[in-house]
Amino acid sequence: MLSSLLIRFADVWFGFNVFRYITFRTGLAIATAFFVSLIAGPWLIAQLRAMQIRQSIRREGPEHHQIKAGTPTMGGVLIVGSVVAATLLWANLGNPLVWTVLAVTTAFAGIGFLDDWLKVRRQRNLGLTARQKLGLQILVGLAAGWTVRFLAGDAAHAGALAVPFFKGVLIPLGLLYLPFVVVVLIGASNAVNLTDGLDGLAVGAMAIAAATYTIFVYVADHARIADYLRIVAVPGAGEVAVFTGAIVGAALGFLWFNCHPAAVFMGDVGSLALGGGIGIVAVVAKQELLLVLVGGLFVLEALSVMIQVASFKLRGKRVFRMAPLHHHFELLGWAETQVVIRFWIVAVVFALAGLATLKLR
Repeated sequence: MLSSLLIRFADVWFGFNVFRYITFRTGLAIATAFFVSLIAGPWLIAQLRAMQIRQSIRREGPEHHQIKAGTPTMGGVLIVGSVVAATLLWANLGNPLVWTVLAVTTAFAGIGFLDDWLKVRRQRNLGLTARQKLGLQILVGLAAGWTVRFLAGDAAHAGALAVPFFKGVLIPLGLLYLPFVVVVLIGASNAVNLTDGLDGLAVGAMAIAAATYTIFVYVADHARIADYLRIVAVPGAGEVAVFTGAIVGAALGFLWFNCHPAAVFMGDVGSLALGGGIGIVAVVAKQELLLVLVGGLFVLEALSVMIQVASFKLRGKRVFRMAPLHHHFELLGWAETQVVIRFWIVAVVFALAGLATLKLR
């Protein structure tokens, strides 16, 4: 919005031409989202305290986590608000892909907001039922999949799955495309939600994943670069880099308040929005399968829960001391900050591995 206005002054002074460049506007989005989070954070935390919107801690979790009870939650509205504001300011709003990623992110934020609000009202860690939450996520996923498929038109990649490591391999999914997008979005959102159990863990890892996908969407929009790297070219996808940049800035700004000891938690409104946001970006960039690698930390966290549940039901034994995985290492004696920083390092390694695939084709 603001960038479109400023570009009009390019005839007055050539310096305004910089607003034509996606890289420049992505940098502005990072800075804008960061400072909006940083400035609005103290006010929001005060409001959450005044409204007594507090975190309820699960009794099944580590005992020492009970001291976190009463910490303001639903701070994810700060992340989502910062991302939306920065994207609207600096993205080309004539690009339908920008509106698509914004709509999906805010829709998942809405699901998380409802879940958090019910928990606060009931003063228990019980919000939406699993069936209710899943049903809403499926509806959003179906709408997102249809929109992306419609916007792709007759492009070769429309409704197809790109396979990493292979040059130009596209598998047409046909009627399975919409269910596939649903699985990607639900998997991503719930994996981030499960990771959000320690101060700063999920939001820090998300900043890393979003920064990685900023590169993916940018190169996908450049036909020459995409051809050189042998990846699917997606016209218009580069503008989504402004959105992913905004996620990076908002995540870093929120981390200022969410680092140990956290002054506020993001809640489901934040974790579901971030997971759904990065999921739809992967779909837009035709890098859905690489999300498993780039978001490897989130995948490990989700897998640890599935393995733990399956093992206990089938064998009556637990594989981990506690799931998700970060709790297992806490019970091994690692300090919370040790777990968080070491898991961030793992997230960086996964992200670098994902970027390396650009040349391994």
